[in-house]
Amino acid sequence: MKIKQSADPEWWKFFVLLGFLVCVFAAVKILHLTEQAEVLENWIKSLGAWGPIVFTFLYALVVVAALPSTLFAFMAGILFGTAVGVWVANLGATLGACLAFLIGRYFARGTVHKLVGKYEHFKKLDQWTASNGNWIVILTRLFPLLPTNLLNYAFGLTRIEFWPYAFWTWLCMIPALIVYVGGADALHQGLSKGFVPWNLVGVIAGVGVFLFILSLALKQRTKKLK
Repeated sequence: MKIKQSADPEWWKFFVLLGFLVCVFAAVKILHLTEQAEVLENWIKSLGAWGPIVFTFLYALVVVAALPSTLFAFMAGILFGTAVGVWVANLGATLGACLAFLIGRYFARGTVHKLVGKYEHFKKLDQWTASNGNWIVILTRLFPLLPTNLLNYAFGLTRIEFWPYAFWTWLCMIPALIVYVGGADALHQGLSKGFVPWNLVGVIAGVGVFLFILSLALKQRTKKLK
């Protein structure tokens, strides 16, 4: 006798995903991560050497929850300065992006596809990653073809391999984070210490010019892919 199989034998993954996201949103809500930045800053400072580690995981949770993470990049500059802040923010953002990628690939393909499949750009994203995966990750980190909060999940549905995605995500977020984190650090120093850290401002300006030139090169690359 032939046993009738369920139309979706992996239905349980949806409930695992749902429970995980509920926990993430609950943690964000309980800790008031987006509402009480000052309280969070004081708490992170009170943790001493554990502060950067805890902040990294909180940053990752915000990314997985698809919440705006720019505030955390600014906070990293204020809390840890530019050098440490960039690496802390980068590790947190990369960890969150990788978790979202794995969720999109292994736990919520159907759900994520419903959310992003309606975008014409997603179809192009899937096609391009088949032969130009590394370039597409670089490109979309600088010029998102999908809403940013869905991009990490959307990549899980494409044909790109995990490790190239993780590496290029980590690498390509560094320049922008230097601008965000360094900018917050420079502003904080200017307001709290009464002087402008011109060396840091020069670094930020240099990175800004680099990003502009890189954007022109990537736009040319995009035209060749169309």
